[in-house]
Amino acid sequence: MAETGRAPRRFEDKVVLVTGSSRGIGRRLAIRFAEEGAHVVVNYFRNGDLAREVVAEIEQMGRRAIAVRANMAQEEKIVALFDEVREVFGRLDVFIHNAASGRNRAALEVDTKGFDWTVDVNARAFLIGAQQAAKLMPEGGAMLAISSFGADRVFPYYLSVGTSKAALESMVRYFAVELGPRRINVNCISAGAVLTDALGHFPDMDQTLKKLEEKMPYHRMVTPDDVANLALFLCSPEAEMIRGQTVRVDGGVTLVLP
Repeated sequence: MAETGRAPRRFEDKVVLVTGSSRGIGRRLAIRFAEEGAHVVVNYFRNGDLAREVVAEIEQMGRRAIAVRANMAQEEKIVALFDEVREVFGRLDVFIHNAASGRNRAALEVDTKGFDWTVDVNARAFLIGAQQAAKLMPEGGAMLAISSFGADRVFPYYLSVGTSKAALESMVRYFAVELGPRRINVNCISAGAVLTDALGHFPDMDQTLKKLEEKMPYHRMVTPDDVANLALFLCSPEAEMIRGQTVRVDGGVTLVLP
């Protein structure tokens, strides 16, 4: 319940699941939704200690939080994740698919095993997750996918990720239409080169970032909080008439690329 004398926060007592939320963008999404009053399901695969740190931080705010380990490449693990949400909270109000992986290789060097893994985690997991989330959502729920400008722009060593993100953005449109009659809103955020540790996994990233910064029409790069600011809006009732859209938050860099 909201505290007496204080206006209710946007997600007061809502239940929010953020996949891949032990670090980076996902961590900030989990924390920011908790600051807005939500109870949060923190999903992780390898970073259990970090996930438990996020849970502890959220609990210090007086919100409920659980950490659930699930490999987003395995259907049965995704289903088990939502079963845990059902058991603990009984419902889900917001589903955010943020978990991502990739085989960061040049196009001629991408192997099919790495490609399949990337598509499974980045796109197929949203298909399964959205289907499961819809079973737990009341009218007025929201789903959000986190994409990147590699979905429609060519970025070095990004073929597997970019392709999977393009599929993700397409699925968002289909789910938005099909779930519209149930008043469940589905949208996507296309983030620029967000300053997180994940950038360190790409070859020659220092040079790539330098080139991006030279083209930035604004004075800084995108941060996880920039993504969270937009996510909070798109998952709120104020975004009721924004449906099936991929909204860019990139500081305007894609306006001047290549």
